[in-house]
Amino acid sequence: MDEAAQRHIELQSPEDLLYLINNVRRAAADSINAAFPPVLNDDGTAAPPEEDELRNQIEKLVNDYITKTFTLALPNLTINGLTIPDPASYLDSLDPASSPLTTSPGKKPKERIEYEPFDGRKRDKIEQLVSEEEDLLRSIAQLKRKVPKITATKWAEATKQEIESDDLAQQKVITKARQDGKESGKKALEGMGEMERQEGVETRFKEAVEALGRLKRDMPVVVAKMERARVAGRYVTRSTTAAAVAAAAGGGRVGASK
Repeated sequence: MDEAAQRHIELQSPEDLLYLINNVRRAAADSINAAFPPVLNDDGTAAPPEEDELRNQIEKLVNDYITKTFTLALPNLTINGLTIPDPASYLDSLDPASSPLTTSPGKKPKERIEYEPFDGRKRDKIEQLVSEEEDLLRSIAQLKRKVPKITATKWAEATKQEIESDDLAQQKVITKARQDGKESGKKALEGMGEMERQEGVETRFKEAVEALGRLKRDMPVVVAKMERARVAGRYVTRSTTAAAVAAAAGGGRVGASK
């Protein structure tokens, strides 16, 4: 069969290829750990991986095999219908020197910068998230302007209703107390019966009421008389004082002429 007619293995994204590489490396590491457990020191602690020469040689052979396998497979792979633009960036992760199957304690793996093809869906998602963020910020700003006023209005209305309710309850209590007092006083008076000297008390009360009526009727006349008497007294006092002053002045002149 013609080599150009063979279909490539299709992947949807670069993450799919990295997923395959990481799974192969993980499976190889699990197999090596099962076949070659860590070497123990005399005190029972695990020895550094560098001291196990046999394990290191096996890891190197397995790494070489994985690297060779993916090196031959990459030309037959496509990502989203396109050939892999930079196979070396994926093969670098298979380099035992940069990323061994087992990392020594305290040694950090080498960082590698990766670039992925442009994805229009992610760009649209970012624009959508930015738009949602702006909408939320506008909503928050509107709530900051409206919520305090609405809260204050509701609190004032609730307080007013509570005050009106308290006033109504107080008025009911006062009315009931007055009615109870009136009824109890009436019952007490009814139980007392007729007082001694009832006719004399009623007669004196009637006379007192009539006297108050006459006093109220005659009071304006008495007040007017008192006002006229006060004015007349001031007039007499002024006249007497003027006459005394004139007499004193006339006597002085007479003495001077003599």
